[in-house]
Amino acid sequence: MDLLNTLVDKGLRRELPTREEALAVLATSDDDLLDVVAAAGKVRRHWFGRRVKLNYLVNLKSGLCPEDCSYCSQRLGSQAGILKYTWLKPDQASDAAAAGVAGGAKRVCLVASGRGPTDRDVDRVSDTIKAIKDNNEGVEVCACLGLLSDGQAERLREAGADAYNHNLNTSEATYGEITTTHTYADRVDTVEKAHAAGLSACSGLIAGMGESDEDLVDVVYSLRELDPDSVPVNFLIPVEGTPLAKEWNLTPQRCLRILAMVRFVCPDVEVRIAGGREVHLRSMQPVALHLANSIFLGDYLTTEGQAGKADLEMIADAGFEVEGTDQVTLPEHRSGGCHDGGGVCGSEGGGGCGSDAAPEAAEPRTAADARTDLVAVRRRGAGTDLAPNA
Repeated sequence: MDLLNTLVDKGLRRELPTREEALAVLATSDDDLLDVVAAAGKVRRHWFGRRVKLNYLVNLKSGLCPEDCSYCSQRLGSQAGILKYTWLKPDQASDAAAAGVAGGAKRVCLVASGRGPTDRDVDRVSDTIKAIKDNNEGVEVCACLGLLSDGQAERLREAGADAYNHNLNTSEATYGEITTTHTYADRVDTVEKAHAAGLSACSGLIAGMGESDEDLVDVVYSLRELDPDSVPVNFLIPVEGTPLAKEWNLTPQRCLRILAMVRFVCPDVEVRIAGGREVHLRSMQPVALHLANSIFLGDYLTTEGQAGKADLEMIADAGFEVEGTDQVTLPEHRSGGCHDGGGVCGSEGGGGCGSDAAPEAAEPRTAADARTDLVAVRRRGAGTDLAPNA
C-alpha cells in the first residue's frame, strides 16, 4: 500500500505526515489492519526496539474535584461510586509507589484531582517525591496535579520531579463540549510551563468520547506541535455516574488504528497505552505493543486494570522486554533535552501524499455493544488497606 510505505519512510525521518495521510490511517479497513500495524511497528522498532516502559499510577487524592470534565469519575457532580479520600501522606504514597516499582515500573506517576495545586499542595508533593526517590533508586517521578501557576513547575523540578503530565484530551474545536470550567488554552499553557521549567512534558488524548476522525487528527497534530516526550493515549472508560457513561464507540480495531496514527505523527516519542486498554483492546492488547512502547502497570486512578503479573506475561509472550532503569527511554536526539529548537522534531514535510481519497469509516459502535462487565471501580491500593494490583 503506497500510503503505508510513505508513512514508514516519513516516520524513520521524523517527518510530519500530511493530514490526509493521518486521516487515511483512521479510515483503513479491517482487511488492511495488520498491514497498518506492521508498518507502524517498523517505526516503533526503529526508535524504541522491543522495549516496553512500565509506569505506575498513585492517586494521591481521589474525587472531590471542582472541575466538570465529562469523562472523569472524579468530576464535580459525579455519581460514580469511586473511592474518595484526601491527600495521602508522603510515606503512604511512597509505600504505594514501591509496589509498582517492585512489579517492574520505571516511572511513578503522582496524580491529584483538582483544578490545580496550591503552593501548599506543591510542598506536599515535593515531600512525596523525595520520599519515593529516597526509597526507590533510579525511579522516575511524573507529577499530574492539574493547571500550574507561575513558578510551580520550577519548584517541582527542584524537588526532583522528572516529568509533568497534563493531557490536551481532545481537539480545540470540541474542547468546550467536554469541559466548561477551564479552557483548552489553559491546558496548553501548563504543558508549556512544564517544558520551560526543564521537566519532561507528558501530554496525550482520550479517544472514544464521540469525537470525529478530524478531531483525533487535530489533537494529535497539536500534540506534535507542543512536542511532549511522551503521549499517553487513553481510551474512554465509560464509568456509570458520569455524563459519558453511555459512550461506547470503540472497537479493538479502531483502537489499533488510533495508536498507529499517533505513532506515524509522533514517531520518536514515548507513546503510552493508558487508561481503557483492557476495556477496549481486550485480547488485542499484545498487538498494540507493536505500536506503543509504554503502558501503565496494574490499576488506574479510580478503576481496575489488568493484574500486573498478567501485564508482564503479556509483554514476554508477545516477544517484548521490560525496559530497565539503566536504559534510556527516548532516542538520543530527544533524551539530551533537544527538541530541535521548534515545536516539532524533524521537518514539517508537507506536500507528499501517498493516499487517494480516504474510504468511508466503519459505522460507530452503539450502547448495545457495551462491555460494562469490564469496568470495575478500584477498591484496592492507594487510599485503602488492601494490597495494590501491581
